[in-house]
Amino acid sequence: MELTDYQADERGFFLLEQGWELMNMMPAKASQTVTAEKPGQGPGTARPNRKLKIKNGAVGWSFIVIAAGLICLFYFYPMVQALLLSFQSGTGANLQFTGIDNYTRLLKDPTFLTTLKNTVIFLIVQVPVMIILALFLSVLLNNKTLKWKGLFRTAIFLPCVTSLVAYSVIFKYLFSQDGIINIMLMKLALISEPISWLTDPFWAKVTIIVAITWRWTGYNMIFYLSALQNVDQSIYEAAKMDGASSFQQFFRITVPMLKPIILFTSITSTIGTLQLFDEVMNITAGGPANATMTISQYIYNLSFKYTPDFGYAATVSYAIVILIVIFSIIQFKVAGDRNE
Repeated sequence: MELTDYQADERGFFLLEQGWELMNMMPAKASQTVTAEKPGQGPGTARPNRKLKIKNGAVGWSFIVIAAGLICLFYFYPMVQALLLSFQSGTGANLQFTGIDNYTRLLKDPTFLTTLKNTVIFLIVQVPVMIILALFLSVLLNNKTLKWKGLFRTAIFLPCVTSLVAYSVIFKYLFSQDGIINIMLMKLALISEPISWLTDPFWAKVTIIVAITWRWTGYNMIFYLSALQNVDQSIYEAAKMDGASSFQQFFRITVPMLKPIILFTSITSTIGTLQLFDEVMNITAGGPANATMTISQYIYNLSFKYTPDFGYAATVSYAIVILIVIFSIIQFKVAGDRNE
């Protein structure tokens, strides 16, 4: 039997009235139970959420476990083994525990003290010169009015991708007794006789410093250049309107804005210089009379050139680690954010 529209409406209103009366007659606690539960708040949702978190965590760990394992295998494990080896003496299966004898020997070793002095000289002279030169070049090449910027950037960065051995050999020939450097200086009447770049202790150090600076200045310049391109130019425009000179803009705006990058490049350059090996080995071979020998080259000589003494070589290696930590802490203290 079909209901008319009017009868259907009357029946609907009647059911609504009956339902309202039943709701009013129900106790408060009972009425609370009819409220709909929000999604994810039911009693059975805690376990699925926990399972989902575990699953997501397992997926994340699966991406890094291989890399973490390789890092531990090829980085941390050799470090621990080298530390244990530094307390031993001998070769092969004839290693004997000697305690701190190697470290005591280190402090009295004249060759080590010479290499330490050479390495620190390279560090103190070369790193600041390279950082300042890279900063100057980055500001110069960031100038919008400069033409052929791409060519200059490529030319300055090109030494970084040059073979270490190849460029070292080139420098060896450039600074030889009859090399092009001496020829040019004599034609310009700056010197009367050739300079012994590779056989004089002082000039040999200068040659190494020039070679390192030439190679790694472009590498640091790229960091500064990329940071400068992210600096808001309106800051410089506002400084110009306030009457600030280019010199003031550089020290009051550019240097503070690049402070984190300068700190980063200073630390990486310090680490690289303390591990200096290729240039010295290929240009001067540590000579003359160990005047340019670095700690890394001394480690090589102890391991492969002299009678092998891997225990003492490991001890010298940890001297580099200690120096890196000390200089890094100093740089953080000097150039770090004092407001932190």
